[in-house]
Amino acid sequence: MSNARFARFLLALNLLGLLTLLSMSATFAHEVRPAYLQLHEERPGEFAVLWKVPMQGDMRLALEPQFSGDTEASTAVTKDVGAAEIRTWTLRAPALRGQTLTIGGLEATMTDALVRVEYLDGTSWTGRFTPRAPAAVIPSSKTAPGVAGVYLSLGIEHILFGVDHLLFVLALLIITRGSWLLVKTITAFTIAHSITLALATLGFVHVPQAPVEATIALSIVFVAAEIVRRDQGKEGIAARAPWVVAFCFGLLHGLGFAGALSEIGLPEGHIPLALFFFNLGVEAGQLIFVGAVLSILAIVRRTHLALPAWVARVPAYAIGTLAMFWTIQRVAMF
Repeated sequence: MSNARFARFLLALNLLGLLTLLSMSATFAHEVRPAYLQLHEERPGEFAVLWKVPMQGDMRLALEPQFSGDTEASTAVTKDVGAAEIRTWTLRAPALRGQTLTIGGLEATMTDALVRVEYLDGTSWTGRFTPRAPAAVIPSSKTAPGVAGVYLSLGIEHILFGVDHLLFVLALLIITRGSWLLVKTITAFTIAHSITLALATLGFVHVPQAPVEATIALSIVFVAAEIVRRDQGKEGIAARAPWVVAFCFGLLHGLGFAGALSEIGLPEGHIPLALFFFNLGVEAGQLIFVGAVLSILAIVRRTHLALPAWVARVPAYAIGTLAMFWTIQRVAMF
């Protein structure tokens, strides 16, 4: 077995071990869905509240917003939208600024909560609550840099925990040969998903999310099959022009990112800023992953081990099998 082929195998095998643990079920690929709390001041001291909590089947996360000061809430109206439960009510809080908001139960989960407060005077606040920091003081105002920071971190986390997107990038790295071709491939993927992310988020493109998610999984199957064909001496389009495949399927992955962003929500008054920094976070997370892959590759290139020839085929079959499972499961959920 050549050193180059062994390097590719060891690289993919190490990453697949980690990714497979994160993918014990197909639903894990998009389970970084935050809860979302929006408070919109309609009259002085009176807020229309929207509370969106992720659901898994018929089970919802036991999360509740709690305020430290004097508040009075009306009876909530509950609506089940499939992937989440939405509750709306009216909150009377004459002095909301300066209160401590706690997302009760968040510390016992693996999700985050995004909070958006909009005031009559045009100011707003966007905060991100995590299991380690489930409480925060609502400040008097929120500047644009704060919104940028929240959505930048959300973009990074979405790509790093979006196992299907990472698996597609990994497959591209395995099939692409040459540094310049790799740069073209990653750039094409970045441009493509940035285009559809913006178009879908801003409402210019409307595509049902379920078929998009199934096709994303199928795109991984396709590239895995192309890796197998290349190893058999039959180079397909993915081996000859991986940047073309990266661009075409990148358009689909951008629609997947847009679906995740729509679940999070965009703050009114800062939509372009939030969209830009979410996309920037996705790119940063992608570069972190690619950098990690290339670092491992640089290390294993110095390794000299004799392994059977069939071992080099394991990564492509593992990627394809997992992606095919996702495809079947997502099609069954239509």
